[in-house]
Amino acid sequence: MMATDTSIAPEGETSPSGGKPLMSLKGIRKTFGSHQALRGVDLDIFAGECVGLIGDNAAGKSTLSKIIAGTHIPDDGHMMLRDEPVRFQSPADARARHIEMVYQDLSLCDHIDVVGNLFLGREMTKGPFLDQDQMIKRAEEMLARLEIRIPRLTAKVEKLSGGQRQAIAIARAASFEPDILIMDEPTSALAVAEVEAVLGLINRVKERGVGVILVTHRMQDLFRVCDRIAVMYEGTKVAERRTQDTNLEELVDLIVGKGGH
Repeated sequence: MMATDTSIAPEGETSPSGGKPLMSLKGIRKTFGSHQALRGVDLDIFAGECVGLIGDNAAGKSTLSKIIAGTHIPDDGHMMLRDEPVRFQSPADARARHIEMVYQDLSLCDHIDVVGNLFLGREMTKGPFLDQDQMIKRAEEMLARLEIRIPRLTAKVEKLSGGQRQAIAIARAASFEPDILIMDEPTSALAVAEVEAVLGLINRVKERGVGVILVTHRMQDLFRVCDRIAVMYEGTKVAERRTQDTNLEELVDLIVGKGGH
């Protein structure tokens, strides 16, 4: 078992800009049957910063993300949001506190058009009818704010590329004006040009003051968008590094259980 390196995240840590965390997690634990998925994890999330959450399979990064997003309920530990204790019982609870998650499967409806996906579950109406013109106008504004270019908003999502689908999922989450946005493997299985577009989109979301959590296996992406990187190993956070203070070799060693102190 590796010892946990806490030297980068002392109690009461502030961001480089001097701000306090949007959210602080302390001692988060979660067990599924006999499997201890999380063994007392601490993590801070700051406004306008991206923290990379990395680790091998079953390291606990997805479980931790889903606890923040309200999908899982922790067995123990404390969560503070803007210095106020919170405990989410469902994703709806997390959304009500302006936390959104873009899941790896994107949760898009293939047979609905771009506009329909952006407004799914919160359609705009005029009397008893859908206000299609207003939704198209709002969709254009939403995408323009994030510099997302989709040629036809009336195209079915199944006809779009992987990068365009990912952009729509991110735009939908960002349109809820989240304080925290969690992204689960947003660049997996994308072509190089589409990866560049999605990373640029993450940076634009971050520039709007959103605290971003990036769960990824693509190590090179971390150095493009992340300010800090937290490494998970067997249910614990074994290290946290500022991106400029680490390198690929060190991160790989931490992921496989070497290093850390």
